[in-house]
Amino acid sequence: MTRNLLPTKFLATLTVVSLLAGGSLVAIAAENPMVGGAAMYEAKNIVENAANSKDHTTLVAAVTAAGLVETLQGPGPFTVFAPTNEAFAALPDGTVETLLKPENKETLTAVLTYHVVPGKVDAAAVGAAIKAGNGKAMVKTVNGAELTFAESADGITITDAKGHVAKVTIADVNQSNGVIHVIDTVLLP
Repeated sequence: MTRNLLPTKFLATLTVVSLLAGGSLVAIAAENPMVGGAAMYEAKNIVENAANSKDHTTLVAAVTAAGLVETLQGPGPFTVFAPTNEAFAALPDGTVETLLKPENKETLTAVLTYHVVPGKVDAAAVGAAIKAGNGKAMVKTVNGAELTFAESADGITITDAKGHVAKVTIADVNQSNGVIHVIDTVLLP
Protein backbone atom coordinates (compact mmCIF):
# COMPACT_ATOMS: atom_id res chain seq x y z
CA MET A 1 0.00 0.00 0.00
CA THR A 2 1.36 3.41 -0.94
CA ARG A 3 0.95 6.09 1.71
CA ASN A 4 0.68 9.67 0.53
CA LEU A 5 2.31 12.27 2.78
CA LEU A 6 1.64 15.23 0.49
CA PRO A 7 -1.13 17.79 0.75
CA THR A 8 -3.75 17.38 -1.96
CA LYS A 9 -2.58 20.54 -3.75
CA PHE A 10 0.62 18.66 -4.65
CA LEU A 11 -1.16 15.80 -6.39
CA ALA A 12 -2.10 15.25 -9.98
CA THR A 13 -4.83 12.88 -10.96
CA LEU A 14 -4.37 10.48 -13.82
CA THR A 15 -7.63 9.06 -15.09
CA VAL A 16 -7.63 5.93 -17.20
CA VAL A 17 -10.84 5.04 -18.97
CA SER A 18 -11.33 1.46 -19.98
CA LEU A 19 -14.03 -0.09 -22.15
CA LEU A 20 -15.07 -3.40 -20.59
CA ALA A 21 -16.76 -6.32 -22.26
CA GLY A 22 -20.43 -5.44 -22.50
CA GLY A 23 -19.75 -1.83 -23.41
CA SER A 24 -19.49 -0.26 -19.95
CA LEU A 25 -16.91 2.41 -19.22
CA VAL A 26 -14.87 2.33 -16.04
CA ALA A 27 -12.70 5.22 -14.86
CA ILE A 28 -9.75 4.50 -12.60
CA ALA A 29 -8.07 7.46 -10.92
CA ALA A 30 -4.54 7.35 -9.53
CA GLU A 31 -2.80 10.17 -7.73
CA ASN A 32 0.79 11.07 -8.49
CA PRO A 33 2.83 13.48 -6.39
CA MET A 34 3.75 16.74 -8.07
CA VAL A 35 7.40 17.81 -7.95
CA GLY A 36 8.55 20.94 -9.72
CA GLY A 37 5.20 21.31 -11.44
CA ALA A 38 5.29 17.82 -12.94
CA ALA A 39 3.53 14.63 -11.92
CA MET A 40 5.93 11.92 -10.81
CA TYR A 41 5.01 8.46 -12.11
CA GLU A 42 5.94 5.26 -10.30
CA ALA A 43 6.38 3.55 -13.66
CA LYS A 44 9.24 5.93 -14.57
CA ASN A 45 12.76 5.75 -13.19
CA ILE A 46 14.57 8.36 -11.10
CA VAL A 47 16.17 10.16 -14.05
CA GLU A 48 13.00 10.21 -16.16
CA ASN A 49 10.97 11.79 -13.36
CA ALA A 50 13.68 14.21 -12.22
CA ALA A 51 14.13 15.42 -15.81
CA ASN A 52 10.47 16.52 -15.81
CA SER A 53 10.75 18.58 -12.61
CA LYS A 54 11.46 22.27 -13.22
CA ASP A 55 12.87 22.38 -9.66
CA HIS A 56 15.60 19.85 -10.43
CA THR A 57 17.23 21.04 -13.67
CA THR A 58 20.55 21.70 -11.90
CA LEU A 59 20.52 18.23 -10.35
CA VAL A 60 19.81 16.63 -13.73
CA ALA A 61 22.64 18.66 -15.33
CA ALA A 62 24.99 17.54 -12.54
CA VAL A 63 23.98 13.88 -12.86
CA THR A 64 24.60 14.12 -16.61
CA ALA A 65 28.00 15.84 -16.16
CA ALA A 66 29.05 13.18 -13.63
CA GLY A 67 28.09 10.35 -15.98
CA LEU A 68 25.55 8.93 -13.51
CA VAL A 69 22.49 8.92 -15.78
CA GLU A 70 22.83 5.27 -16.80
CA THR A 71 23.39 4.18 -13.20
CA LEU A 72 20.33 6.05 -11.88
CA GLN A 73 18.24 4.65 -14.74
CA GLY A 74 19.30 1.13 -13.71
CA PRO A 75 17.28 -1.32 -11.64
CA GLY A 76 18.51 -0.07 -8.25
CA PRO A 77 16.75 0.27 -5.98
CA PHE A 78 18.08 3.67 -4.93
CA THR A 79 16.98 6.30 -2.44
CA VAL A 80 17.86 9.77 -3.70
CA PHE A 81 17.79 12.89 -1.55
CA ALA A 82 17.24 15.38 -4.38
CA PRO A 83 18.31 19.01 -3.79
CA THR A 84 16.27 21.63 -5.60
CA ASN A 85 17.66 24.31 -7.92
CA GLU A 86 17.30 26.75 -5.00
CA ALA A 87 19.49 24.48 -2.85
CA PHE A 88 22.22 24.52 -5.51
CA ALA A 89 21.84 28.30 -5.92
CA ALA A 90 22.45 28.74 -2.17
CA LEU A 91 25.98 27.32 -2.53
CA PRO A 92 28.79 29.92 -2.66
CA ASP A 93 29.00 31.77 -5.98
CA GLY A 94 30.71 29.76 -8.71
CA THR A 95 30.45 26.40 -6.89
CA VAL A 96 28.00 24.78 -9.29
CA GLU A 97 29.80 26.06 -12.37
CA THR A 98 33.12 24.77 -11.00
CA LEU A 99 31.67 21.35 -10.15
CA LEU A 100 30.19 20.97 -13.65
CA LYS A 101 33.59 21.36 -15.35
CA PRO A 102 34.92 18.09 -16.80
CA GLU A 103 38.11 18.29 -14.73
CA ASN A 104 35.99 18.22 -11.53
CA LYS A 105 33.98 15.12 -12.43
CA GLU A 106 35.41 13.10 -9.51
CA THR A 107 34.43 15.76 -6.95
CA LEU A 108 30.99 16.18 -8.53
CA THR A 109 30.45 12.41 -8.43
CA ALA A 110 31.42 12.35 -4.74
CA VAL A 111 28.91 15.10 -3.95
CA LEU A 112 26.10 13.47 -5.94
CA THR A 113 26.65 9.95 -4.58
CA TYR A 114 26.54 11.47 -1.09
CA HIS A 115 22.84 12.09 -1.84
CA VAL A 116 22.15 8.42 -2.67
CA VAL A 117 21.50 5.56 -0.28
CA PRO A 118 21.37 1.96 -1.55
CA GLY A 119 17.95 0.34 -1.41
CA LYS A 120 14.50 1.86 -1.22
CA VAL A 121 14.20 3.73 2.09
CA ASP A 122 10.83 5.39 2.61
CA ALA A 123 9.93 8.00 5.23
CA ALA A 124 8.47 5.37 7.56
CA ALA A 125 11.77 3.44 7.55
CA VAL A 126 13.73 6.64 8.24
CA GLY A 127 11.36 7.49 11.08
CA ALA A 128 11.72 4.00 12.56
CA ALA A 129 15.53 4.21 12.37
CA ILE A 130 15.47 7.61 14.11
CA LYS A 131 13.24 6.22 16.84
CA ALA A 132 15.45 3.13 17.26
CA GLY A 133 18.50 5.41 17.49
CA ASN A 134 16.97 7.51 20.28
CA GLY A 135 16.43 10.53 18.05
CA LYS A 136 19.16 10.07 15.45
CA ALA A 137 20.03 7.63 12.70
CA MET A 138 23.33 7.36 10.87
CA VAL A 139 23.02 6.20 7.27
CA LYS A 140 25.88 5.25 4.95
CA THR A 141 25.61 6.72 1.45
CA VAL A 142 26.76 5.25 -1.86
CA ASN A 143 29.92 7.40 -1.63
CA GLY A 144 30.82 5.69 1.67
CA ALA A 145 30.31 8.69 3.98
CA GLU A 146 27.48 8.96 6.50
CA LEU A 147 24.51 11.28 6.91
CA THR A 148 22.74 11.90 10.21
CA PHE A 149 18.95 11.85 10.23
CA ALA A 150 16.79 13.36 12.96
CA GLU A 151 13.20 14.42 13.41
CA SER A 152 12.33 18.01 14.28
CA ALA A 153 9.09 19.94 14.60
CA ASP A 154 9.44 20.68 10.85
CA GLY A 155 9.86 17.03 9.85
CA ILE A 156 12.91 14.96 8.95
CA THR A 157 16.27 16.70 8.80
CA ILE A 158 19.58 15.45 7.42
CA THR A 159 22.94 16.70 8.66
CA ASP A 160 26.00 16.24 6.44
CA ALA A 161 29.67 15.83 7.38
CA LYS A 162 30.18 19.62 7.20
CA GLY A 163 27.30 20.34 9.60
CA HIS A 164 24.87 21.61 6.95
CA VAL A 165 21.25 20.69 7.70
CA ALA A 166 18.77 19.82 4.96
CA LYS A 167 15.04 19.46 5.45
CA VAL A 168 12.99 16.87 3.57
CA THR A 169 10.34 18.99 1.85
CA ILE A 170 8.60 16.23 -0.14
CA ALA A 171 8.93 12.60 0.99
CA ASP A 172 8.20 9.26 -0.65
CA VAL A 173 8.12 10.10 -4.34
CA ASN A 174 8.15 6.50 -5.54
CA GLN A 175 9.99 5.55 -8.72
CA SER A 176 10.26 2.32 -10.71
CA ASN A 177 13.80 1.90 -9.33
CA GLY A 178 13.54 3.45 -5.88
CA VAL A 179 12.33 6.58 -4.14
CA ILE A 180 13.13 10.30 -4.18
CA HIS A 181 12.93 12.60 -1.17
CA VAL A 182 13.19 16.29 -2.13
CA ILE A 183 15.52 18.33 0.12
CA ASP A 184 16.22 22.04 0.48
CA THR A 185 20.02 21.98 0.93
CA VAL A 186 22.92 20.42 -0.96
CA LEU A 187 24.70 17.87 1.25
CA LEU A 188 28.52 17.94 1.26
CA PRO A 189 30.77 15.03 2.25
